[in-house]
Amino acid sequence: MLRITELRLPLDHPEPALREAVRARLKLPDAALVDVHVFRRGYDARRKSDIQLVYTLDVALAPGVDEATLLARAAGDPHLRPAPDTTYRFVGHAAPGSRAGHRRPVVVGFGPCGLFAALILAQMGLEPLVLERGKDVRRRTQDTWGLWRRGVLDPASNVQFGEGGAGTFSDGKLWSQISDPRHLTRKVLVEFVKAGAPEEILYVSKPHIGTFRLVSMIEKMRAEIERLGGSIRFEQQLTDLHIEDGVLRGITLASGEQLDADHLVLALGHSARDTFAMLQRRGVFLEAKPFSVGFRVEHPQGLIDRARFGARAGHPLLGAADYKLVHHARNGRSVYSFCMCPGGTVVAATSEAGRVVTNGMSQYSRAERNANAGIVVGINPDDYRQAPGTGPVDPLDGIAFQRFWESRAFQLGEGGYKAPGQLLGDFVKRQRSRVLGEVEPSYRPGVTLTDLADPAQPSLPVYVLDAIREALPAFERQIAGFSRADAVLTGVETRTSSPLRIRRGPDHQSVNVRGLYPAGEGAGYAGGIMSAGVDGIEVAEALGRVLLGEAAAMAARA
Repeated sequence: MLRITELRLPLDHPEPALREAVRARLKLPDAALVDVHVFRRGYDARRKSDIQLVYTLDVALAPGVDEATLLARAAGDPHLRPAPDTTYRFVGHAAPGSRAGHRRPVVVGFGPCGLFAALILAQMGLEPLVLERGKDVRRRTQDTWGLWRRGVLDPASNVQFGEGGAGTFSDGKLWSQISDPRHLTRKVLVEFVKAGAPEEILYVSKPHIGTFRLVSMIEKMRAEIERLGGSIRFEQQLTDLHIEDGVLRGITLASGEQLDADHLVLALGHSARDTFAMLQRRGVFLEAKPFSVGFRVEHPQGLIDRARFGARAGHPLLGAADYKLVHHARNGRSVYSFCMCPGGTVVAATSEAGRVVTNGMSQYSRAERNANAGIVVGINPDDYRQAPGTGPVDPLDGIAFQRFWESRAFQLGEGGYKAPGQLLGDFVKRQRSRVLGEVEPSYRPGVTLTDLADPAQPSLPVYVLDAIREALPAFERQIAGFSRADAVLTGVETRTSSPLRIRRGPDHQSVNVRGLYPAGEGAGYAGGIMSAGVDGIEVAEALGRVLLGEAAAMAARA
C-alpha cells in the first residue's frame, strides 16, 4: 500500500472527488486502485473563505501495478511513501500454566494509564490484579453529580478518583503530540472502538469521545480484562509499600490487608497526594517539576465558531470550533490555553474537602452553549519552594502550593464548593464583578462573583494574575471577540499536570526501587488520555518482558 499525505479538497467536495484526486496524483487509471482508505481527515481553516479538508490516505493497488515504479517516479515528493504497518505486536504471550508459582503483577490505579497497562498485561496472559481507590464508574458518576448538584463531596469518589480516572469527566480528547514511532496511539484508538467508541475516532484529526460514551466503554474494557484472567478491585487504596534492600516485596491497603507483590505498576493520577507523601516516606525517588495554574474562561460557542470558520460555522464536518492560544508576557511568563472544551461545561474537580478546583468537560455532541478553556501560566519549582534555600525543592512543595490556592478559592467562593468568578472585562480593569452579562457560567454548584485579583486576597499569585491580564486582550488578535467584557473567568485551575515526577530508568522501573513501575500522568510521564494510555502500554510491555523472561527461565530449569 501507498500512503498519500496532505491531499487537499474543498470542504463540500463530492464523494467521488477523493478517488479522482488520488488517481490524478498517482497518474493511474481507476482500475489500478483497489481501495482508497481514509487514515486521517483534518481541515485547514486559515482562510475562512476557502476552508479545505486535508487527507492522509492509504491506497491499495491492483495486482501488477508496480509500487516501486510509482515511488521512483515521484522521487522528491514528501507526501508519497509506502504505508507504514500500524499493527500492534505483543512482546510475547505467557503459555498456559507458565505463571504457576509466580505472584500476579499488580496495577494501582484504573485511569487511562492503569486501564491500558492492565489490558496489555491481560492480553499477554499475565492476569493482572488492579487496585483502584475509588468506585466503579457508574457509582462514581453518581457521587460526582452529588458534588455538582448538591455540593456534597466524597473524597474517595469524584472527578479525580474512580474507574476511568480524571479523563472520564473531560472532553475525552484522543490526540497527543507525543512521538509515536510504533503507532501505539493507534492501538489505543482500536481498543476504544472495540469497546464502543465511534469508528470516526480512527480517522478524524482531533478525535474525542465525551463523558457519557466513556462510561460504557470503560465498563466493556474492564469486562475484557476480567475475561482474560485479570481482576479489578474497587475501593482499595494503597497505603504502604514493603521494600527490602531496594526491592519491592509487598503492599498494604487502607483496610489493613497486606499483599505480596514483586511487580507493581504505579498508575496514579495527579491528585493522589496522600500516596505521594507515602512514597516519599518510603524513600522512593521523587522530584519536583513544573506545572501551570490559572482560570477557566467561558465564551459563547457560536462566537468561537464564527471567529474560526466564518460563514462556514455550523458545518457538520467542522463541528464545534476549538482554539489553541499562547502569549509570552512581559514578566517572562508563558500564558496558554489548556484543555479547550468546545460546547462544554466547567466542572468542579476537587478531591479534598474545603478546596475548589475547576476543569473542563464536553459530551460527544459538544452541543452546550459555552466554549471553555483553561487560561494558565507556567510555574516552576522555585516559584513554589516552601523553605528558603538553593538546593532541590521538596517534591511535595507543589502540592502545598496547590492546596493553598485551592483553599483560597473555596473561601472566595463563600463555601458550598461554589467557585469564585469574574467577568473578563472587570478583571482587565481591576474591578469587582457584581452582575453577569449574556455569558452564563456553567460551573456547578455555582459561581460567586468577586475580584479575582483583590490585592488583599488574590485568587492566585500576582505574577500569574498580571500575565493573564496582559494575555487576554492579546488573544483578541487571534480570536475575534475573545476579550469581550462579559466572558467569564472561573477559578481556580491548579491540576493541569502532576506537580512531581517519580523518577524511573530506561527499563521503566523506579530508579531506586526494583519492581516498582511509575507510570502515567501522576508519575509525571503523561498528560491526557492518549499519552497516558500509551505510557501504560509501554510500561506493561517492559513489565511483560520481565515476567515472560521469568517464566521462560523457570521452564528451562524444569
